[in-house]
Amino acid sequence: MKAVQLYDIRDLRVEEVAELSAPPPGFVNLEVRAAGICGSDLHNYRTGQWISRRPSTAGHEFCGRVTAIGEGVSHLVRGDVVSADSRMWCGTCPACASGRSNVCETLGFLGEVCDGGFAEAVQLPARLVFRHDPKLSPHVAAMAEPLAVALHAVRRLAVPDGEPVLVMGCGTIGGLSALLLSRFHQGPLLLTDLNADKAALVAEVTGGVVVALDGAAIEEALPGARLRHALDATGSIQAMARALDILSGGGALALVGIGHGKLDLDPNILVEREISLVGCHAFAGELPEAIELLANLAPALHRFVEVLPTLDTVPEAYERLLRGESNALKTIIEVAG
Repeated sequence: MKAVQLYDIRDLRVEEVAELSAPPPGFVNLEVRAAGICGSDLHNYRTGQWISRRPSTAGHEFCGRVTAIGEGVSHLVRGDVVSADSRMWCGTCPACASGRSNVCETLGFLGEVCDGGFAEAVQLPARLVFRHDPKLSPHVAAMAEPLAVALHAVRRLAVPDGEPVLVMGCGTIGGLSALLLSRFHQGPLLLTDLNADKAALVAEVTGGVVVALDGAAIEEALPGARLRHALDATGSIQAMARALDILSGGGALALVGIGHGKLDLDPNILVEREISLVGCHAFAGELPEAIELLANLAPALHRFVEVLPTLDTVPEAYERLLRGESNALKTIIEVAG
């Protein structure tokens, strides 16, 4: 079968690999229907930060169809269409035991610690597989994982109803966070991104207002109100520092982007203005709920994606996305119907 294999930094190859074996107890085999390219995929390809096995089939955002079921699996049948959890968590460490599987002490991700979804088929622990509405487009079903990440971040930020919120970065997670806020939070939604086209698209879909990351511009957009809550999906140290300067006291800055560099921070700013820095890593129990939201959000999600026709397009798509040559929020690879 065909798979996209990551060997090393900037070394991604489309190859023929062995067909899957029969699934062992507790596992299932999936025919992959569609898979999305994540910013962390690009980061790993560019830096090699999480390469732990060579080669490894890349990709952790995908949906598929169950083709074989191992012994002991009772919640699935052959033919089920499913979305995949991206996280390989142990289930026994103190973090997992407390319901925090997203900070498992041995946490790894599909496409890194085991083969992922940029392939015609994949074998997974059945606990990572969740059924979705069979009427959903696979292009939408493949968005379940990043939608769960956004849902987790929005919940961690916990903006009080009616208060303004700023989303920094209109890529996948920023755009999905803005979409969720537009549906479930009653209050002004501000958006900022260096890519004006992406910001405009997210604003059009969500009803948000595009602003410069500047205190005066934000004050003008919020006459008589104060901005206390922001979500950073850029990973930009400069953007984080600017947000901390701009936020009024008594709020929070949620960090969900992958950062590059270190923040030079005077902790007295947080103390004296009572601002919380909130880390948001992957998701905890939000994936089933994100899957339930897909049908309602499908029209908006379709507007956010570009679809490429085959696995052969993946290496070039990585390079194009790293060059910033796409205004789509998510690039989806169509693998099977």
